[in-house]
Amino acid sequence: MAKSSPSKKKNSFSTAALFKKLGLRETNAGVFCGEWMGSGKTINSISPIDGKVLAKIKQATPAEYEKVVQRALKAFETWRNVPAPKRGELIRQLGNALREAKQDLGRLVTLEAGKIQAEGEGEVQEMIDICDFAVGLSRQLYGLTIASERPQHRMMEQWHPLGLVGVITSFNFPIAVWAWNSALAAVCGNCTLWKPSGQTPLTAIATTKIAERVCRENNVDPAIFSLVSGDAETVGNRLASDPRIPLVSATGSTRMGRQVGEVVSRRLGRSLLELGGNNAIIVAPSASMDLAVRAIVFGAVGTAGQRCTSTRRVFAHESIVPQLTERLIAAYKQVRIGNPLDSGTLMGPLINTKSVEAMQTAIKELQREGGKVLYGGKQLSGAGYPGGRYVEPCIATARGNFKIVHEETFAPILYLISYRDLDEAIAQNNAVPQGLSSAIFTNEVREAEQFLACCGSDCGIANVNIGTSGAEIGGAFGGDKDTGGGRESGSDSWKAYMRRQTVTINYSTQLPLAQGITFGAA
Repeated sequence: MAKSSPSKKKNSFSTAALFKKLGLRETNAGVFCGEWMGSGKTINSISPIDGKVLAKIKQATPAEYEKVVQRALKAFETWRNVPAPKRGELIRQLGNALREAKQDLGRLVTLEAGKIQAEGEGEVQEMIDICDFAVGLSRQLYGLTIASERPQHRMMEQWHPLGLVGVITSFNFPIAVWAWNSALAAVCGNCTLWKPSGQTPLTAIATTKIAERVCRENNVDPAIFSLVSGDAETVGNRLASDPRIPLVSATGSTRMGRQVGEVVSRRLGRSLLELGGNNAIIVAPSASMDLAVRAIVFGAVGTAGQRCTSTRRVFAHESIVPQLTERLIAAYKQVRIGNPLDSGTLMGPLINTKSVEAMQTAIKELQREGGKVLYGGKQLSGAGYPGGRYVEPCIATARGNFKIVHEETFAPILYLISYRDLDEAIAQNNAVPQGLSSAIFTNEVREAEQFLACCGSDCGIANVNIGTSGAEIGGAFGGDKDTGGGRESGSDSWKAYMRRQTVTINYSTQLPLAQGITFGAA
């Protein structure tokens, strides 16, 4: 069985003291546009650690949503005229402010999202990294000079700020995804309107307060980083259908993404969608078993299987299935499950009881289709597991064509599937609707290159001897098919947040037409 007894290595701290440092209260305004407000529905922020209420949040009314949008648009009119390197300076200072708050904000992520402390602080580090990245990009918003076919003409492209960017985030990365979008949008001259997950509103409020302070210290209108907490009817649907918001970046389930994408496209707006993942690792006969096991366990168990890049399928060559299975079960037995605030914990709770129910339903469906649970999968209860959100990570045998294997269950279920040749494994990797992350473990260069070729993995991320999760901000992040097609970060990520303009300048005394066309007397 898993080492499910709570860790004795506790990190005790006062929640009240943490809240005070982060500017949080027992009841918090969840709407910001240069001023804090919220007179709509009051919701509770519930910690998945024990199911207890952390604080209350007052959400937006329709009138407050409208006020925030108008205020943010006004801030944009000024912010877009600030030189890009100066905008980058603000983001540099935001990154430094996040460095100072890393431990505190990371602990808040642990309290509200249930991540272990290393992952909570790691999420804040992602924010810091993207700020650093955005600072560099603020001096690299390059256009091109284009050769004109007409004499004494010059053509060029230039990029302008897009406007107000809507950012919809999910509970599993409650603040990092905001930074991935907002830091880049800001250096491009845009303002952002953030709709956080209703399950993690406190982290959004605390982060916005940090951004507000940095803006005020620089005499910058803090409405460039606006926040609107609210449900789908009051905020989400309005944001998606609002023609004043030219770009909506949404992270979450494929179901949510389809709804947002359809509404945004209906008004001919842009959407940047980061949706579901059903990520696989292929383990070839030549693979380093030590590397593969470590990557699989972290990918499948990290964040309790609640990452979009979590490892959900392993295709192992039939010659190594027994060895890999034995190694994985042994490793899973060492996973300490419990309170994520305890330093010895490797896996915390699922976000809510519905996620636990979804995991149990998926396991039953797997068994109905002919799969077998090799380890774990049970809900944990008793001392040390309050709130009903703790589970054992599960390893199960499956076949690649099982219906449940083609679905994304946001929980720590790992499907172990045997394959005979690499073509078969790649085909099964690509057979699911999602296309986010993938990996192969091999020491054969030909296998690695086949996996990376145009006829190889169809995912937006393809790794060799590295797992499916743990993306760096230097590379474009995202995937295709039901993953939504969006890309965040990476070398040209800034283009998503700007509008492109082609310019032609005639410095002659003539008016020649393109393609050699003559018109009338000309």
